[in-house]
Amino acid sequence: MTIATLERLEGLVLGALALMATWYFFSNYGWLIYVVLILLPDVSMIGYLRDPRLGAILYNLGHTFSLPLILAVYGFYVQSPAAVLVALLWIAHIGIDRALGFGLKLPSGFKDTHLGTLR
Repeated sequence: MTIATLERLEGLVLGALALMATWYFFSNYGWLIYVVLILLPDVSMIGYLRDPRLGAILYNLGHTFSLPLILAVYGFYVQSPAAVLVALLWIAHIGIDRALGFGLKLPSGFKDTHLGTLR
């Protein structure tokens, strides 16, 4: 098993767990909020309109687990269900992306990721 395959499996597990937790704890929210929030990290691709290096930096900031984990801890600490909901859906988005092979971007271009080249 390659490292890329292992990381894709890890992403699948994290994405699925985050989605299940979101559904269990926040099932009273409307579906529209789920759709909007799960797609929101892709706004970080806007940097690619300027150049690949800026695009990679912004995309990677929006697609690392560090920021949503910090947000989740903050949400639990201040007892903010909205912050926890955003964090869980952000984690789910990243996990699903990793499972599909969309890794962190390299500055050489959008299709060049730490998991390999996208086809």
